[in-house]
Amino acid sequence: MSNLTAILPTNLTALQLHVAFWDFNNDSIITPYEIYHGFRALGFSILFSLGGLLIPVFFSYPTTLAHSWFPDPLFPIYTDAIHKAKHGSDTGIYDSDGHLRPLLFDEMFAKMDSSAAEHDQRDCNGTQKEKEGSLGVGDLLRLHKRTRVAADPAGWSFAAMEWWTTWLLLQRDGRVWKEDLRAMYDGTLFWRIREERERSREGWTQGYGFGEWAGTLWRNGTWKTWEVGDETQAKREL
Repeated sequence: MSNLTAILPTNLTALQLHVAFWDFNNDSIITPYEIYHGFRALGFSILFSLGGLLIPVFFSYPTTLAHSWFPDPLFPIYTDAIHKAKHGSDTGIYDSDGHLRPLLFDEMFAKMDSSAAEHDQRDCNGTQKEKEGSLGVGDLLRLHKRTRVAADPAGWSFAAMEWWTTWLLLQRDGRVWKEDLRAMYDGTLFWRIREERERSREGWTQGYGFGEWAGTLWRNGTWKTWEVGDETQAKREL
């Protein structure tokens, strides 16, 4: 983490920082090749990373419009115009220019965190401590349903895929925790995950992969690894 500030670009919006991880050569253009290898660097499987190539198929042209009316057959994503690729039925955490709305982010957790009562902790004087906050699978489903707008099947689909990918990457004890999600929104999380994976054999210890799903389902009859306390989780590959 010590070199993180030196790695991250400066003077970018939160949304630009969110996608900057995939711009390996810092040329403000993300290619399908970079998207695939970016997902692999985060620990996703080959199959999942290949599925990530749908991203430029859908989001290349909206960003290309800032530079040309003509679609580019190479499907580049221009990071300087990434705000033009915002889709409907999202949370609105990013504004129309790609800036983060921290108050709306906090409000989202205040409304959607079904376990807020469990996080109510007080110190020895009875003063309430700050709650970390987290969202479970049910909370994420309710959030997705709450943000859907009429006649927007494309937006519903994009949002569902984004939240599914987020849960696969971030879940700890079956929940997505507030600080991790905040770091994902501002882009710092991706750099941290790659650094941890490169630094140690254990790598990034959060998330949920096929090995865990298959192993826990086979041994315990459930896919919820956090409920059975499996200490011998299979090697994680998302």
